[in-house]
Amino acid sequence: MALNDNATLVVGSGNYLTAPVGTAMPDDLLVPTSPWQNVGHTSLEDVFGITSEGGEATTIGSLQNKSLRTKYSARTETMTFTLQQFDTAALKLYFGANSPTLPDGSVGVPADPVPTQAAFLAIFIDGENHFAFYAPKSEIYRNDDMSISDTESLAGLPLGVKPMVLGNNTWTYAVTPLGGTVATGAAAGTPGSFTPVGAVAPANLADLGAVIATPSRTWSKGQHVVLGDSSDAYWNGAAWASGKAPGSDS
Repeated sequence: MALNDNATLVVGSGNYLTAPVGTAMPDDLLVPTSPWQNVGHTSLEDVFGITSEGGEATTIGSLQNKSLRTKYSARTETMTFTLQQFDTAALKLYFGANSPTLPDGSVGVPADPVPTQAAFLAIFIDGENHFAFYAPKSEIYRNDDMSISDTESLAGLPLGVKPMVLGNNTWTYAVTPLGGTVATGAAAGTPGSFTPVGAVAPANLADLGAVIATPSRTWSKGQHVVLGDSSDAYWNGAAWASGKAPGSDS
């Protein structure tokens, strides 16, 4: 893995948003538009976390090899943050989506609470960088007991967000990488370059899969691009291959 100073993160600010289940990630993470809605003020101290359950390893062996393979159980992850707003919408996230609004305007705490189902988006901003977690489907509910410990700090509602599989997806949530614009194209050269201008080189040969080569014919002798792991790759007319185009002096 190559050093990438632009891929480091120090969170300066952030937002947590919800939308109807299945809502796509906004094109501009810095200006998310409807139906995405901000959940409200959140803790400056307890910013964000991910806890997990499961994932236990079981070693499977044969008579000839006692440690032939390792199998892992399913892992369930929960994103956590603390909401510091006590309006009706926030209270229903904590106490349950089926919390009734009573005639006097107060929120009733249900005996059999139901988590809120929604798409979830957490966006963190570090200067010109931004970083996000996106779940097209999740369940949101209280993650811990509420405690008001003093008279000088903002009280909070600890929430847990459990990402879930939506439809035919093979993933539960997505994470946007830091480091710059993702490369969508590669032009032949010695070495060649990635497009759009300023795009970060794919990390390795496997990450080149969706990158479009220019020209689309087999690259000429010695032409190549340099990847993030400092290895070379070239287009053989049908697929990306490791090294420089055949006949190079490498």
